[in-house]
Amino acid sequence: MSQIYYLIRSRADGRYLVAHPQIATEATKKDGYLLMFREDFDALSYLNTHGADVAEQFAVESVAGSQVKSLLQRWGFVGVGIVQDPLLPKVDFLTHF
Repeated sequence: MSQIYYLIRSRADGRYLVAHPQIATEATKKDGYLLMFREDFDALSYLNTHGADVAEQFAVESVAGSQVKSLLQRWGFVGVGIVQDPLLPKVDFLTHF
C-alpha cells in the first residue's frame, strides 16, 4: 500500500506551497521544495498556525507516494520538504524521493 501525503495548494492559481531553505542555492531559490505532510490535520495545523489570515485561500489535497516523483518533474521542484512538526515547523528536505 502506498503512503498518502497531503499538500497545500492555492485556490486562486493552483500553485503548491513550497519552501526555500535559508541555505538555498540558485536552483532552490527558483524552484523550491514541495511541502508535504503525513496527515491532513498536520497540513491544516500548519496553515492555521503560520497563515491564519490567508488560510481560506488554500486547500489541502492528497497525493499517493507513487505520484510524487511525477509531480516533482511536472512542476520542476528541486525536491520535497516533509513537515515533521507543523507548529515549529520542523522540515526534512529531500532532493531524491
